[in-house]
Amino acid sequence: MRVAMNHSFAASKKEPLAELTGRIRQAFLDAGMREPTIRFTLIGSGRVEGDSPIDRVLKRHPEMKRFETFTALIPGGSESRLLTNASSGEAAEYSTILAIAAGVPRSYSFSAVVLHFHAPAFGERLIGLPKFGHSLPGVMVTDNRWVNGRHRALSVYTVVEAEEGDKQLPPNPEPVDAVIKACGKVRRTDQVHLLAPDGRTIVGSIPPANVEAVNSIVADYRARIKEVVELAGLPHNLPPAAEIRDQNAGSIAGPRKPALESAFKPMGYSCRGGSGEFHLTRRTSGNLTIELYLDVGTWSHTVSAVFVVQGAGFKASLGIPVAPQDAAYGQYPIGDAAQWQKIVENLAALVRELNRSFVPEIEQAAGPTPAWYQPTW
Repeated sequence: MRVAMNHSFAASKKEPLAELTGRIRQAFLDAGMREPTIRFTLIGSGRVEGDSPIDRVLKRHPEMKRFETFTALIPGGSESRLLTNASSGEAAEYSTILAIAAGVPRSYSFSAVVLHFHAPAFGERLIGLPKFGHSLPGVMVTDNRWVNGRHRALSVYTVVEAEEGDKQLPPNPEPVDAVIKACGKVRRTDQVHLLAPDGRTIVGSIPPANVEAVNSIVADYRARIKEVVELAGLPHNLPPAAEIRDQNAGSIAGPRKPALESAFKPMGYSCRGGSGEFHLTRRTSGNLTIELYLDVGTWSHTVSAVFVVQGAGFKASLGIPVAPQDAAYGQYPIGDAAQWQKIVENLAALVRELNRSFVPEIEQAAGPTPAWYQPTW
């Protein structure tokens, strides 16, 4: 089966877009590949015509008129005016693409610019990869207008052939790895959920009947979460969130990670995060990833918790309360360090119970997941 990966890089706005474009193109040539196919999408503002970045491009480069179109970027949304060859791959002169990139954002303040570079060594089209690259693997650059200025992103999408029984994914072709190296240091690698025409996940997916069984288990646990809380035997009888929401205003819990690591490391969980959220994760013998996701409220100083079991083709999530009298998932005031410690110990008790009951049921219903599968957060 074909498995797609998304390798994300740091993309500095200090590097002019034209220089980044030239650097990526040269990486393809240096790796021994032919001239890459460059798919571009230049997005204006709605259907505006007149003094717009697209009009300024067309005035200086009238040959780009053949790429003009009006389309809704999201289903049911309003139409936007675009210059794009994303679907057709029809070539534009590289010198023209470079000249337009050199004018972003001062001369051409597009709401978004997407550039996608592809060569056959990267592989064939797979539904689930970005539509602005016509679902082809390759290198993608985006430069978007945002509330605090321009936002730049750089990713490389790769595809390899893997078997269900493989322990790890095979390496990329050497030319592809050379391009990845030229792009810089990989900050993060995620597996991409590829889709069948009906929208169903197909790579590493489980049978539809297994997905239905997983969903039934999740629905059952959500319906009787109060019973699950009672079985967990929470060590601290914290009052309901509604009763203490206005208490301890201004109290600071201090560093939160030490208490989490102390409570969850003995259960095999690693802990990452610290600014607004934490992810506590472990792996089961059946290659499922178990996660406790905590939103610790950067501004609100509250915590909410979601317990997640992920495998190939499914994600089972269960919101869990912090206080025994709260029967539903929700935000709970963190308060001071002493209260945070109690919250963590209550969460640890709930996780132990879910590890004992919920996780084995999900694992049995879902069936095996390949060892090389990694969830995307």
